[in-house]
Amino acid sequence: MLPFGGEVGKREDVAAGKYCTALGKVCAGLGPAGVYTFIMKTFLVPVDFSPVTDEVIDSAVGFARAFGGKVILVHVVQPPVVATAEYALPVEVIQEAMDANEKAAKTKLTAFSEMFRTANIACEVKVLIGPPVTLIREEAEKNKVDYILMGSHGHGKLYDFLVGSTASGIIKRAKCGVIIIPPADKHLI
Repeated sequence: MLPFGGEVGKREDVAAGKYCTALGKVCAGLGPAGVYTFIMKTFLVPVDFSPVTDEVIDSAVGFARAFGGKVILVHVVQPPVVATAEYALPVEVIQEAMDANEKAAKTKLTAFSEMFRTANIACEVKVLIGPPVTLIREEAEKNKVDYILMGSHGHGKLYDFLVGSTASGIIKRAKCGVIIIPPADKHLI
């Protein structure tokens, strides 16, 4: 008996699109050896508009097309860090900058989302404000994504040690698969 009430090997369960409560997915078909298989359906694609973003978008289109998936395209706007109150900018200036960043991000994400729509791939666009690692992880869990597909800048170990890396933070904390796309100059030829 399967978690959705079907039995292994019963093809009518597949045709009925039975929902597996244990995995939170709809069964996609009966695979080899009578085992039900599940197709990847949802990809969370966080982008930061760096040079690797085009490669991430191209890869996301390829993965979503290959697996009949949908894409949630996300950009996280980080609030500025204020070291001390003595040197802080007025709140209005910070809010104005945040609003401008959010508006620019929505415009860029909407342009990228057209690539998915042109390829007949469902695409949702979200701009989040706050710490990237935490918000990306929470968005992945909230949407029960199958994979997070994101870019890596390819900074050195010293940079990652001193500043930190969003990609490494996601790899350490994500509860789903993570696919990292390196910058073009780091691809093996």
